Formats: sequence, structure tokens, C-alpha cells
Amino acid sequence: MKVFFRIIQLPLLLLSFLVFSCQQQEETTSNATVYFGGDILTMEGDQPTYEEALVVRDGLIEYLGESGEAMKIAGKGHKMVNLEGKTLLPGFIDGHAHFGYFGLQAVGAQLLAPPDATCKDIPTLIQLLKEWNTPENLALTGWIFGTGFDDSVLEEKRFPTKHDLDQVSTELPILITHISGHFAVVNSKGLELLGINENTPDPEGGIIRREADGKTPNGVLEELAAIPYMLKALMPKDQAGADRFFQAGQDMALSFGYTTAQEGRAMQNHELLAANAERGELKLDVVSYIDYTFTDQYMNSKWNRKDYLNKYRIGGMKLTLDGSPQGRTAWRTQPYLLPPDGMEADYAGYPAIPDDSTVQAIMEKGFQNNWQILIHANGDAAVDQMIRTLRPNVYKYGIRDRRNTLIHGQYIREDQLDSLKALDVIASLFPLHTFYWGDWHKQIIGDELGNKISPVRTALNKGVKVTIHTDAPVALPNLMRVLWTAVNRTSRSGAIIGEGERLTPYEALQAITIWSAYQHFEDDKKGSLKAGKLADLVILDNNPLKVEPDGIKDIQVVETIKEGQTVFRKN
Repeated sequence: MKVFFRIIQLPLLLLSFLVFSCQQQEETTSNATVYFGGDILTMEGDQPTYEEALVVRDGLIEYLGESGEAMKIAGKGHKMVNLEGKTLLPGFIDGHAHFGYFGLQAVGAQLLAPPDATCKDIPTLIQLLKEWNTPENLALTGWIFGTGFDDSVLEEKRFPTKHDLDQVSTELPILITHISGHFAVVNSKGLELLGINENTPDPEGGIIRREADGKTPNGVLEELAAIPYMLKALMPKDQAGADRFFQAGQDMALSFGYTTAQEGRAMQNHELLAANAERGELKLDVVSYIDYTFTDQYMNSKWNRKDYLNKYRIGGMKLTLDGSPQGRTAWRTQPYLLPPDGMEADYAGYPAIPDDSTVQAIMEKGFQNNWQILIHANGDAAVDQMIRTLRPNVYKYGIRDRRNTLIHGQYIREDQLDSLKALDVIASLFPLHTFYWGDWHKQIIGDELGNKISPVRTALNKGVKVTIHTDAPVALPNLMRVLWTAVNRTSRSGAIIGEGERLTPYEALQAITIWSAYQHFEDDKKGSLKAGKLADLVILDNNPLKVEPDGIKDIQVVETIKEGQTVFRKN
């Protein structure tokens, strides 16, 4: 009998040991991560606040504070991350960009000027397009394409034309986009495929530039003569191409510290973003604003929501009232000092939608449906139109907590900033212009007005809520460059563009973290380091508040973390 009981007891003892071991493992293995050993900048409050340690568990921030307490809260067996003197911040949120087109910039021929790339003149542009023309690249869309050329920086100080692009190929279609995103240039084959010829009229809100005879298209397309064709020509031909665009664009965003990206004018590309969300491909949150011409098609979908579905949602509607100031299609109340080729001396740009009643009706649709409205207006005449058409809707439907946002406002006047304050409109301004086009602005609108572009300090002083942005792929989605320009306002030539409009480094950081989170109705979950918020984090190799102001542009993103998971790490 004793042998029998011993045989029975042995498995029971083994089972008890295994249960005890599992309990011990559960007690000593934690799924928390503790970050310590560097500057942990919370972005909470009007002054910089640092903490010793941060605890992340299950995608959320659990604790910030003293290191010893953080270790206790994290539990036995937690993961330790020593920052080794680096700086930990909340993940970056761009006030305005076009995430759906990041892939074009990442994949296409890179036509940006130095320091971002090498396209300094038209011969270089032609050579870059020739080098890009490989069977693999051509298979993407069937077009040779490139992004980011800038006539104001090219040595020739002019737009390329079809004659230049025909030197690359006359058999294959070519399309290149201007750095503003408001112009395209196509070659002769491209014009043929798009059906643009001497009998094609200019569309409302756009211009087909012509040869000296006033009839024959020269390949340069402006605004609404360009944008629909850009979408048509640069759509991937198959799923493999779409995947390559998407992954390249997303990887680029993550490498610059984005944990939330904006698609600031979604059209058909909403469908591509939604499809990637359905497949679980998004590694960061993406919020889209649907172009007003597509609201009937998309705004009633399941994606129009306050929370994210597989990291994607529609946040509201986008309305564009004019064009690009550096391209001189922004609508002004005064003429440009240097009109574009072929324009009269009184040329002052032009509206995208000339009729105020049409604009007011578009806005009313947004108010009726309680959609947040992003309104692109660069010239002061366009901002006047925005205010004229916004005001009656505010009076009729009330201000409420709509967070309607002016996008760019490059040439906004001080009295217009007062109107934004009264109408409770956020101003997402664009001080990146001070570096890229500050010298050019002073040539085309004059020194005095040129120093007042992107008046962020004046807006803040007037009590207007502000953010800043990249408008990528207009420029690279480099938020350290955005931070640097807002703080220094230094042009390519080294000139100071409006010293009195500078932000402090902390204010500039607020504008791409907590203030931008507020703009997107997400400040309760993002934008600062606080217990209960998402563990959306970025690690920088240096602290923007502790380096010399000019050194901010050299700071690198070391790691990007979305809801506690590393989505980018610098090699």
C-alpha cells in the first residue's frame, strides 16, 4: 500500500511544483517598461517639466516620477530602458501634412533643392529623372515622376517646361510636382495622354500655361488644372505598387518621430488609407480631412469617427480657397511685385472658388453636420473670403467646440488674426517658409510684408490657438527642421525673417505636441506625458531646449514608440 500511495503522491507533488513555479513567474515577470537616465520632458504646462522615470504598461503611460517609485510600480521583472542622456518626449503630431502622398516623395525622383536633396538646376533635374527611369520604378504608375522642384531656388529661376522634360523622354509620359504641391509639369507625351491641347480651356481655379502664341500648352499646369491630373497620373497600377508607396511613406514618417499623421486633403486616396487600415498595416495613427468635393462619397462611412479604427479615422472636411504663395497663386489684396510669366503688373493671384455664396454653402454643410473644417487660405484676400463666409455660419450655428482651423495663412494680416480669435479658429501656420522661401517672399511681396509671413508670435499674443506644420510632402516631414525654423526664422541666405515672430524652443515643441493634439481633439490621450495617456513617445539624441538654437536642426530621432511598441529605431 505504501508503494501505491508514493506512486500517487509523486505526480501530485510535480503538479504542485509546476503550479507554484508558474505563480512565482507571474509574480516576478512584469510587462511594464521603465524609461530612465535621460531628460524626460512631459510637455505638461506652460513651462518645461522633467521627470526622473516613466512607466509604460499595456500601451499606456502608467506613472511618471521618482525612479525608485517607478521600479516598485513596474513590478518585478520589468524591462529597463536607460536613455543614456537622450531626451524622451511625447510623439510628434504634425499640424498639417498630406500623409497619403508621403510615398510619392519617398519613392519618386527626389527633386528637392539642397540641403534636402541635390536638384539645384534644370540640367540636374533632367539627369535625376533619367536615373530614376528604371523598369521597376516605371512599373509603379506607368509614368516617370518626381517631386519637389522649386523654381525659386533653381539657378534658372523658372519653371521647367515640356521642352525640358522631353529631353528625358518623348515616348514615356513624365509628370513632376512643384514643391508647393500646387503645380505640375508634364512632357509632350504626358499632355497627349491627359488630353490637354490648345483647345482645352482653363478650368475654374486653375491655369494651363501656354507658349508665346497664347494657345499651345507649355506643360506647366497650375492649381485645379494640375491637381486632378496629378492624382490620375500618380496612382499605382497594382496592389504591389500601392504597398510600396504606402510602406515607404509610413517608414519615412516614423523616422521623423510621427506617432500621429494627418492626411490634410483626402480624395480617392482615402480608399487606399482605409484599405491599409483594414489590413492592419498602419503603425501610427492617421486622421484624414476629406476634400469638400468628396464629402458625399466618404463622410457617411464608418471611418468618420472620434476614435480610431485600426489606427485610421476621418476627422472632418477640407476646403481650399487659394493656392501657393511661393508659386504666386495665393490670392492677395495687393499685386505681386514680380508677377509670374505672362501675367500683367496688377496680378494678385486668384481664388479657387470665386463665388462667396458657394463657399458659404460648403461651410454651412460642415456646420450642419458638426464636421471640423480645415480651411486652406494663404493670401489675405483668401483669408478675407474665409472670414466673410465663416462668420454668418458661426452666428447661425454657434461657435461650440468645433476647432475649425486655418491652414497656412502665410500672408494673414493682424486684423484678420483678431477675427480668428473672435471666431475661435485655430491657426496652423507655416514658419518653415522662412527658411525655404523667406528670401523669395521678400522679392515677390516686398521686404516689410516679407518679414511678416507666418506671424506665429503675433497670433499667440492675440490669444489665437496655434500649431505649426510641415505640409509634407511640400518639404520633407522633418519636424526638427520645423522646430528650428519657428525658433530661428533664418532664410537660406542667412537673413532673419521677422525676428519678432520667433517662438521659444518650448513653444515650438508645444506646437507639434500638445497644441497639435488639441487641434485634432486628441489632447486627452496624446501630446504630453501623463499617466493614463497613450504611450506615444519619441526619443531624440539631444534636447531641443538645451542646445544652441541653431543646433536644433541637427537633432536626430533615435526611436519612435507607438502605444508602447517601437516602430522605428535608428541604425
